[in-house]
Amino acid sequence: MISSDYILELCNVFYSGQVEPGSCVQRMVGNIKTGVILKDVSMTVHSGEVLAVLGSKGSGKKALLDVISRRAQGPVRGQILLNNQPMSLCLFQQRCGYVTHKCDFIPGLTVEQTLYYTPTKLTGYLKKSKVKQVMADLALSQVSNRCIDRLTQSEYRRLMIGVQLIKDPVVLLLDEPTWDLDPLNTYLVVSILSNAAKKYGTAIVLTMEKPRSDVFPFLERVLYLCLGDVVYTGGTRQMLEYFNAIGFPCPQLENPLMYYLCLSTVDRRSRERFVESNHQISALVEKFKLEGGAYRKGSSVTGPNHTLDHGMSHGSKVPLLLGRASSFSTGCTIFVRLLSATLNFRADGIRQMFLRLFLLPLVFFFLWTFYREMKDFQHTYITRSGLIFNSLAAVYFIGIANTILMFPAYRTRYFQESQEGLYGGTLFLLTYNAVSIPFSFLSTAGASAIIYPFIGSFQNTLDYLYFMLILWACYIFSEQQTMAILMIVKDHLSAAVFSIYITCVCLTLSSGILRSIKGLQDWLYYLTYATQTRYASAFLNRKVFTNPLLNQALAFDTKRNCTNMNLIETSLLNGHNSAYCRYASGQSYLSERYSRDHTDVIFSGILEEDLNIGITFAFALGMIVFNLFLYLIPLPAFVKAKFRE
Repeated sequence: MISSDYILELCNVFYSGQVEPGSCVQRMVGNIKTGVILKDVSMTVHSGEVLAVLGSKGSGKKALLDVISRRAQGPVRGQILLNNQPMSLCLFQQRCGYVTHKCDFIPGLTVEQTLYYTPTKLTGYLKKSKVKQVMADLALSQVSNRCIDRLTQSEYRRLMIGVQLIKDPVVLLLDEPTWDLDPLNTYLVVSILSNAAKKYGTAIVLTMEKPRSDVFPFLERVLYLCLGDVVYTGGTRQMLEYFNAIGFPCPQLENPLMYYLCLSTVDRRSRERFVESNHQISALVEKFKLEGGAYRKGSSVTGPNHTLDHGMSHGSKVPLLLGRASSFSTGCTIFVRLLSATLNFRADGIRQMFLRLFLLPLVFFFLWTFYREMKDFQHTYITRSGLIFNSLAAVYFIGIANTILMFPAYRTRYFQESQEGLYGGTLFLLTYNAVSIPFSFLSTAGASAIIYPFIGSFQNTLDYLYFMLILWACYIFSEQQTMAILMIVKDHLSAAVFSIYITCVCLTLSSGILRSIKGLQDWLYYLTYATQTRYASAFLNRKVFTNPLLNQALAFDTKRNCTNMNLIETSLLNGHNSAYCRYASGQSYLSERYSRDHTDVIFSGILEEDLNIGITFAFALGMIVFNLFLYLIPLPAFVKAKFRE
C-alpha cells in the first residue's frame, strides 16, 4: 500500500565528466578528457510511475542515473529534489535503490538466502515475509532454493531487482535491466517493474537502448537524450501528441518508442547525414525548450497536479531520512551470510570447505610422504632444514591461494554494497576474519599434526602447540597480505603473482635456509628485521636443531661415525675416504646460518624464543589492523569503479 506520494524532480541539471576512456596513468595525474555530458536536463517522475530514459550509446543515460544517485564524479549544477528536499548521498542511500548493469552475488547462496541476507532494518519474521512477497512479485518463488549460479539471465536480473526492492525504495533506478534479454523476458521484466511500481508506490527510472513496442503500455513517462540534450521528456502518450504537433507524426504500424529514438540519434553513416541529423536534433532540442514545458510535468495517467487519493500532496512534509540498521545487526547478517555460503553441500560450499579445511593438510600429507624415510645421519641437518622451509612455504602459499580463490567474490560484493551505504570496510573485514580465522586454525592444527613427528624430538605437547601457532601466524599474515593487495588490484591472478613474489623474496632472504643470513650485505641483513619469515624460521630452527638428538655430530651413514673426529679438517688433511662430517652439532648448523660473529648464537637475540614467537604473531595481528585501516581510506574514483561496475 502506498503511504505517501513521492516526487523526484530534476531541474536544469548540467554535468561535466570524463568523455573518453583514459589509461591508469592518465587518471592518476588527472590528464583525462572531460566535457559536458548532461546539458540542462529537467524531468519529473511520481510514485507508481515508470520513466524510461531512451537514447543511443553515449547519449548520457547512465550518467543521468549516476547524477541522481550522487555517484557522478565531476561537477554537477542544477537541482535534484525528492519531495522538494535536495537529494543528498545519505538520502539516496537510505530511501532509494540502484540496480546497476552488472551485479555480483555471493556464490553458494540460493535465491532466498541472497534476498534474506541483504542488510536491512527488517529482521526475523517480518523479513522472511518480505522476502517471500518480493519473490512472488518477481516470479522467483519457483527458484527460491536454486543456487544463483544456476539461474537464467532473466532470473538473475530479477534477483538484482529484488535485492533493491527488499529495502522498500521510494525511487528505484535501473541501468539497462533488459539488456540481452529475449523479447518474452524483456516483456516480463518491464511488466514486473510496472506492477511493482504501482504496488509499492515506487518511482522507477530505467534506461533502455532498444525499446520494444510491447513495453509501451507499461511506461508512464519517457525521456529522450541525445549527447546529453533533452529531445523530449514527459508523458508517453502525450509524446505522440507533441511530435505530431511539431510535424513528426509516427507512421502507422511503427514502434513509436523506436521511431522517435531514431529521430533523436545522430546518423553517422555519412558526413552529409551526420550534419543533417545534427541540425535536426539541435532544432528538436530548441523546440522542446520553447514548447515542451506543458508536457514535462504531465503524464499519461495524471496531470501536473498529480496526487494519489490516499496519499499526500507534493508539498506535504514526508519524513525521508529513517536511519540505517545498527552495525551489530548488519554485522550479524553478513557473518551468517558468509557461514551459509561456506557450510552447505552445494558445489561452491563444498569447494570452500575443502579450501578452508583440507587443502593445507593435504599438502602436508604430501610432505609427509617425501620426508617419512628421513634418517638420523649427517644429511638430516639439511633435510630437516628443508622440511622447515617447505612447511613455512606451504602455509604461506596456501594462505595466498585460498585468499585468491575465495576472497574476490566477497570483496566485489562489499564494494557494491558499501556504495549503497549498507556497511563499511572495517565491518566487512571483521566479519570475514571472524569466519576465516577459526577455519585456518583448524586447518593448520590438522596439518601440523601430520608433519610434527618429523620436525624433531620435541619434548612435550607445548612444543607441538608452538609449532602449530607459528605456522598459523604465517598463514594469517599471507592471507591478510593478499587481502591488502586485492584492495586495489582487481585481477586476482595479478594479485596472486605479486603476493607470491613478495613471499618468495622474504623466504629467500630472511629464513636463513636458502641463504645464510650472516652472508647478507648489511642493508639486506637489517632489512630482514622487517619480515615475518625471519622470526618464524628462527623459532622453528632453534626448536629443531637444539633438541638432544642433534646436540652432537650425527653419523655420516650406517658404517661411518663422526664422533670424536675433527670433522671437516680431519677428512681434508688425511686425504683418505673417510666421511665428510660438516656439522658437529645442531648448534654448529645454526651458527653457520644465523650468526654474524663468534658469540654464542643460542643466546643471541636472533634465536630468542619468546621474542620470535611474539614478533611472529605481532606481524599477523599488525597486518589485520593495517587492513582494517586500509579499507577505511578513500580510494581514487577510477580504482573504486573497477569493482563497483
